[in-house]
Amino acid sequence: MNAIVTVVGQDKIGIIAAVCALLAEHNVNILDISQTILQGSFTMVMAVDVGAAKVSVGELRDLLEQLGQKMEISIRIQREEIFDAMHRI
Repeated sequence: MNAIVTVVGQDKIGIIAAVCALLAEHNVNILDISQTILQGSFTMVMAVDVGAAKVSVGELRDLLEQLGQKMEISIRIQREEIFDAMHRI
């Protein structure tokens, strides 16, 4: 089961570490990360495997939103069926 985590906000120290720590704490494996910083704006897209996660995708969504509020950034997770299908071919 794969999903996409998207992080958007102002570039701040510790964003990547905080998101990665939260995902690792809940057994979510990071498959790929891309990030862009442009004029202080930060965007990160992570492909993750939630198949072995200790919590549901909905619970993980809530945890990521709480982290985003704390860090004043936007964090979203969404299932990615197309991503799954591409990796089965």
